[in-house]
Amino acid sequence: MKRERSAGTVIFRKEDNEPYFLLLWYPAGHWDFPKGNIEPGEKEIETIKREVYEETGITDLEFIFGFRETIRYYYFRGKEKIYKEVVFYLAKTNQKEVRLSYEHKGYEWLPFEKALQRLTYENAKDVLRKAYNYLKSIGEI
Repeated sequence: MKRERSAGTVIFRKEDNEPYFLLLWYPAGHWDFPKGNIEPGEKEIETIKREVYEETGITDLEFIFGFRETIRYYYFRGKEKIYKEVVFYLAKTNQKEVRLSYEHKGYEWLPFEKALQRLTYENAKDVLRKAYNYLKSIGEI
């Protein structure tokens, strides 16, 4: 079975002291966080910086270290079953403008509750809940 490793990030910015989370609309129809495959020789943070820039144009990322969540799932590419592992970090930005790549159909900056409703997959919702609770625990929000 083919295995893939990706890295992504829960990106937030503050507006009126409330966190707004960036969600991307993927062509398959789901809403999720920016993420991408880790290239050979690349570290997770390097992947995130590259993918976030490629997918959104955002270069202003301040990582909130201490948060790292991993999700695992299977998906099919044609008839081939693939095991996927995605590591998520947490990052803050002051950059509101997003320049979408061809890989996405849209984006939204949403407050926590609306972001939770918009996310398609339960494992992504779990990552968002954990990120939000982590931000509260360190006094960031």
